[in-house]
Amino acid sequence: MEPGEALSTAAQIAVALAGFAGVVVVFRRESVHEWSPIDKFRLRILLTNSILPLAFCMIGLLLLTIKPNPAGAWRWCSGLTFAVLFLFGIETMRIFRSFDPAQLRSTRATGFTFYLFSILGTAAMLFQLYNVAILGAFWPFFTGIVVQLLAAMFQFVRIILLPPEQHKSDPD
Repeated sequence: MEPGEALSTAAQIAVALAGFAGVVVVFRRESVHEWSPIDKFRLRILLTNSILPLAFCMIGLLLLTIKPNPAGAWRWCSGLTFAVLFLFGIETMRIFRSFDPAQLRSTRATGFTFYLFSILGTAAMLFQLYNVAILGAFWPFFTGIVVQLLAAMFQFVRIILLPPEQHKSDPD
């Protein structure tokens, strides 16, 4: 598959996932402002893991329109991807650590899921650095996009299938 085709397909998937997030919000009984902090966090991860890959795909597609293709285009894309994912990872970790540990233990596999995708995200970031320093190829850049889309898909399924988390003050 050519880079343009792969990026176009990934962009379509990212738009669909962002749209699915809207569907989730519309069909929940309560408004987003009434959701538990953990459910809001899951929605935020879903949206961010949809929008960032879309942005990366659009940047890659823009670079593909330049003829002749700029030397090192995939290096630059990987460098940008690394920087953005690094900042996203720091902010996500900060928010995750702000949750009450007892509440995290009581939710379904939240810690396991978070750390699993943290490991996958870290691996994708290392691929970005490897691409900047040595390879200069398309596939490491695309790997970063795919990992984020997988995380978004997982969060979407999780939000749909699991019942909403209860607030601490809820009687149930």
